[in-house]
Amino acid sequence: MKAISQSSAEFREGKAGQLVVFALDEQRYALRLSAVEQIVRVVEITSLPKAPEIILGVINIHGRIVPVYNIRARFRLPVREFSLSDHLIVACTAKRAVALVADRVEGVVARTDEEVTEIQDISPSLEYIEGVVKLEDGLVFIHDLGTFLSVEEEARLAEALTPAQESP
Repeated sequence: MKAISQSSAEFREGKAGQLVVFALDEQRYALRLSAVEQIVRVVEITSLPKAPEIILGVINIHGRIVPVYNIRARFRLPVREFSLSDHLIVACTAKRAVALVADRVEGVVARTDEEVTEIQDISPSLEYIEGVVKLEDGLVFIHDLGTFLSVEEEARLAEALTPAQESP
């Protein structure tokens, strides 16, 4: 996948956005680049007692405890073993940094807001997806990390993280 160029004036004026495109099986998803902190190779994930099932565990990134979301389970994709070629996308939500396991990260593309179809225009019942963008080689779902966890899951995660964050 090649990045699509946009003029720097469009970016300064806020008319375009950059998306990090990643894949789970053969389906592609994206996160807004502004939410992505870093992308690293998969590392050992430590289980987190009392965390909701949707949390694979936690990782340590530069002394920070970061929960790892199981997006394969959320999107009802088959379970598969991690591979050394997998990546962790570390992104920020309004509450905390989180990590997502991706089969592969394909790159960064730029699209104007007009090129993104909001999910409400397609199906208001689709959860966790902010919108859809058409690329030359297919559709990409833009993931909404802010809606990934339910209120109950968020509360359980916060409770489970408290002891982990207090550990030396």
